[in-house]
Amino acid sequence: MMKAIPVQESIGSVLCQDMTRIVPGECKGPAFRKGHIIKEEDIPTLLDIGKEHVYVLTLEDGQLHENEAADRIAKAAAGPGITLSDVSEGRINMTAEPGLLTINVEALKRINSIQDVVLATMHDGLQISKARDVAGTRVVPLVVEEEKIQQVEEICREAGPIVSVTPFRHLKIGVVTTGTEVLSGRIKDKFGPVIRKKFKALNSEVIGQTLVGDDPKVTSRAILDAIHDGAEMVVVTGGMSVDPDDQTPASIRATGAKVITYGSPTFPGVMFMYAELDGVPIVGLPGCVMYYRASIFDLVVPRIVAGQHPTREDIVDLCHGGFCAGCETCRFPLCSFGK
Repeated sequence: MMKAIPVQESIGSVLCQDMTRIVPGECKGPAFRKGHIIKEEDIPTLLDIGKEHVYVLTLEDGQLHENEAADRIAKAAAGPGITLSDVSEGRINMTAEPGLLTINVEALKRINSIQDVVLATMHDGLQISKARDVAGTRVVPLVVEEEKIQQVEEICREAGPIVSVTPFRHLKIGVVTTGTEVLSGRIKDKFGPVIRKKFKALNSEVIGQTLVGDDPKVTSRAILDAIHDGAEMVVVTGGMSVDPDDQTPASIRATGAKVITYGSPTFPGVMFMYAELDGVPIVGLPGCVMYYRASIFDLVVPRIVAGQHPTREDIVDLCHGGFCAGCETCRFPLCSFGK
């Protein structure tokens, strides 16, 4: 596979190693990288750095260079919303557009079970607010059997995209804010501005906010009115604890909505409710959403906006990773919360 040949005879060959250029007192670095295909204009430079012979690669039938292997893996695994970087030292990165990162985890594991193949991603369900790298792929050796790459391509054909982005829908959001203290003006509503900011980042907009007291009938009516007025999702804030005067869960149930979950194994965000009424999502948000940069809102609501319908099982799965570390400087979503 590798042999040493005179530089003058190496045009069109593939370098097996980096070639270093040293300029005393100025710089030291690669003149040519491993995998570089030698061109005629490269010969003087190679001679200048003292290379009269170079080690080059000779591929046999059924073998692929690492660059070609990475290119084929990336193209097979990438789905909508993903662009590919140029190959660099045998590696290709995948860049996601804004939306909800979707990873076929089972297929991803099957791919990485193939010896010498590497495809690593960020977590499924990650909210992407601006374009960023979310995955990378390469093979371990300089040369790999083509059969292994064909196995990757077959898995991708069977399973569909391994890495993709689901765009956030532009939803009209209705907000119902409970609490007599807010309705009376005794305290200023702090939930509304937070909700507007979060939904704006999800490509959605709040079309109306209704302040109500603590009467479940009034709250239920406000939820139904929001849907009647065109809300494609309703958010009810406050009144989610177990105190006797916290009636938001009962108000949501009174609309006739099907409750998917009341309670979530997440800190912050235990007192969370998710329900659906004729296909319209209704979420009851506890007060922690106002105060924490990352909470149950950021783990579940982006999925709903992207068109998913989280199940009770999906909420239960949040228990592993559902404890926020409370870092002094929050780095969510690039942290363990919800992963």
